[in-house]
Amino acid sequence: MEWRDQGIVLSVRPHGETSAILEVLTEAHGRHMGLVRGGASRRMKPVLQPGNSVMLAWRARLSEHLGTFTVDLSRARAGTLMDEPMALSGLLSACAVASALPEREAHTPLYEAFEVLLDAMAGTDIWPAVLVRWELGLLQELGYGLDLSRCAATGVREDLIYVSPKSGRAVSRTAGQNYKDRLLMLPGFLMGAQAGGAEPRDVANGLRLTAHFMERYLFAPQEKHLPDARLRLQALFERRFGQNAPVQPLP
Repeated sequence: MEWRDQGIVLSVRPHGETSAILEVLTEAHGRHMGLVRGGASRRMKPVLQPGNSVMLAWRARLSEHLGTFTVDLSRARAGTLMDEPMALSGLLSACAVASALPEREAHTPLYEAFEVLLDAMAGTDIWPAVLVRWELGLLQELGYGLDLSRCAATGVREDLIYVSPKSGRAVSRTAGQNYKDRLLMLPGFLMGAQAGGAEPRDVANGLRLTAHFMERYLFAPQEKHLPDARLRLQALFERRFGQNAPVQPLP
């Protein structure tokens, strides 16, 4: 068995004295793992960094085997973000969340959006809003999309500012007025507004929104919790923007 594909490094862990187990998100083969011989070497360590784009050749005797990877670097990202703690935290968070995808199940649109997100981290300051949109897209791709098109209570399409934490459906300002302490905030940039116009408060609310539903739908069924990297990102974001961007706590 053999295939070639492009991918993004999600994680790497040592295996024996010289090798490593590599986890990647590939364009055509989904989240995949494989052994990299010599992966612990000085030459390979800079290549096998989360967020790096790589070209891969995977080989195994049978399809169900772990198999081995041959890896060539296409684009390094982690090194360029070392002086940007927030963006580096965002990169590690996105890689950890992507590890929740089913193994060996292709999600090409999500992979393409992942590349856009990582490129935004390296080149723009709108990446936190792009990250929230990507997490929302991940939920959609896996069949847990939120219904933000109309109010769950009245059916109206205007002035939607809340989301029900139970149904994942939008709620209008009027319908949610008496229950707002039990509802999640719906940031405007998730309703078609440009990500570049998102205020820190909106992004913080967006991070809370996607965290709630990822925990509920992706991690809790596996008796897991949000990855530590995702929790650290949210804590870092709220510490930096907390005074100017208070967020409504999750119910």
